[in-house]
Amino acid sequence: MPEEPAFTAQHPIRVFLLDDHEVVRRGLVDLLDAEADISVVGDAENAEHALLRAPTVRPDVAVLDVRLPDGDGITVCRELRSRMPGLAVLMLTSFDDEDALLDAIMAGASGYVLKQIKGSDLVSAVRTVASGKSMLDPATTARLMRSLRTEPAAAPEVAPELAGLSPREREILALIGDGLTNREIGKKVYLSEKTIKNHISRMLAKLGVQRRVQAAVLASHLEQPEAGGPPAR
Repeated sequence: MPEEPAFTAQHPIRVFLLDDHEVVRRGLVDLLDAEADISVVGDAENAEHALLRAPTVRPDVAVLDVRLPDGDGITVCRELRSRMPGLAVLMLTSFDDEDALLDAIMAGASGYVLKQIKGSDLVSAVRTVASGKSMLDPATTARLMRSLRTEPAAAPEVAPELAGLSPREREILALIGDGLTNREIGKKVYLSEKTIKNHISRMLAKLGVQRRVQAAVLASHLEQPEAGGPPAR
């Protein structure tokens, strides 16, 4: 398992900002640049400029406004991550929008925060996603899962990749969707934590996603397994 990157004043987290409001961008620059281990390396006021500038400065984290005058931050997220797969993206929005949250997850975003967030919490969010972790809190994810499960099933159109999973992978995916950790999944299906990690790596590759939370979204389209059967082998 790769080690988490260590950021310091000598090797700070490189951040790129996208927001159409100059006052907001300046405020974010002042807030983030005040931290010894964070450096804002570029910014943009619209999607077009972000797609041109961000790849040239090679940020570790991009903080992207969801709503833009010439597009949206989610499309920018998808485009930037296709060019820079290691980029961590933090979506910033004024609205608590479940549709935007789902789109952000599927575009590969690591986190989604409201603009009403405290400055200290935003700094913590940047550090969290830079370390490779998700900033999607369990309550938000659980609410999204509930809303997805109340919608009519459309798995064949939404995620045809599910058909290529083995019974064991489908079982593990369902448990991810229930919010279980690797250790909890291992206890549930009588496998070691390391084996679960290997299963999840192969499963993510089959699903064509990179993040566990994206798989959790797809898990909402799985049929619930019948209770009482023996564990899959």
